[in-house]
Amino acid sequence: METKTIFFIGKPGSGKGDQVKLLSAKTGWPTYASGDLFRAIAQEETPVGKKVKEENYAGILQPYWFATYLFLKTLFAIPEGSSAIFDGFSRKIPEAELVIDAMKWLNRPFYVLYLSVSDEEVKKRLVLRKEKEGRADDDFVDKRLEEYRAYTKPCIELFRKAGMLIEIDGEQTREAVTADICAALNLK
Repeated sequence: METKTIFFIGKPGSGKGDQVKLLSAKTGWPTYASGDLFRAIAQEETPVGKKVKEENYAGILQPYWFATYLFLKTLFAIPEGSSAIFDGFSRKIPEAELVIDAMKWLNRPFYVLYLSVSDEEVKKRLVLRKEKEGRADDDFVDKRLEEYRAYTKPCIELFRKAGMLIEIDGEQTREAVTADICAALNLK
């Protein structure tokens, strides 16, 4: 199978995490999620851990330079010829620009999968996720959507203009979304 590097992007609650897990299970490719890394750091009893926790719980995106550091640290540790799935990286323009530059520098082709969902669907899903998983950041749905519109939406347009974006209707059933992703990536 050809080496692939996939980035998932979309609103909070768009189903990125579920689809990342399903794609990883199908392909065996490892996953790297910025949210998981930041939540782990938030558990640390350090000044950085406390600041990350405070911003996570307020629904604020972490600084682009911190996300960039975590992305590069992760990317540079991936063995040559290995595929990878990234979830939640490139949520601000400097991050997206760095993703494009780093991937070109490494001569590593990549795709950005954008799971498109409405704000109404996001709100419905995050209420359910909050009840099921108890994620504290899901208490701040409006703030998280505001952060998405201010920072992540311009990244989607940057990837679209660069010809790297694949848009998937994220409001379909989980199975239909998975099928569309597999078809877009030419996976059987």
